[in-house]
Amino acid sequence: MDARVERTGGHGALSAAEREEAFRRLRDHMPGRTKTAKGPKDQPDPFRSVVSCLLSAQSRDVNTAAATKALFALAKTPDAMLALSEEEIARAIKPCGLYNMKAKSIRRLCAALIEEHGRIVPQTREGLMSLPGIGRKCADIVMSFTFDRDVIAVDTHVFRVCNRTGITDERTADKTAAALERDVPDWARRDGHFWLIQFGKSVCLSRRPRCETCFLADLCRWFAAAREEAPAS
Repeated sequence: MDARVERTGGHGALSAAEREEAFRRLRDHMPGRTKTAKGPKDQPDPFRSVVSCLLSAQSRDVNTAAATKALFALAKTPDAMLALSEEEIARAIKPCGLYNMKAKSIRRLCAALIEEHGRIVPQTREGLMSLPGIGRKCADIVMSFTFDRDVIAVDTHVFRVCNRTGITDERTADKTAAALERDVPDWARRDGHFWLIQFGKSVCLSRRPRCETCFLADLCRWFAAAREEAPAS
């Protein structure tokens, strides 16, 4: 099936039994969490993990890597970061885009960590989301990669896969994350994020999903709808 544009959601959700079967197949075909999984962008500590996750918003990985390298060459702690001016931070992180807004958020995040959290990055979703510039996706990514929690963070690949197949049937990333937290089998929570990302990168591609050879095709709500809509030959 040649899908030239990304289409996601709107075709209904899988039943609980179908959802469990989908995760069984994902487990059998896709790699899970590895022993070398580190914080976002391979950062070595929670503070740099949460800052790098903030920088990654609407930024390609290569640009985020350049921005984090330049920024952490200047400062590696909340106090050291606050010693920099907003302009210095913005100049360092320019490769990742939205650098003026992100520079403001980084300084506010550092101030909040110092004043409200004793310089310790919170380990709960609520605590992380209380930090300036940190939303649900970033909080879940930090929880999963940095704090080794069993949570499925919803990035662009996870959102597409879940709502295209019918694992969820939601219109936003936050609602998708809430649905996964509610409906995913307990045994699939630890590695589910990794299975879904790898599936999205290798099979359920954005513009040309490999539906004809996909091991979820018989369950996939989007594939079923596409076949029904296809003109008779």
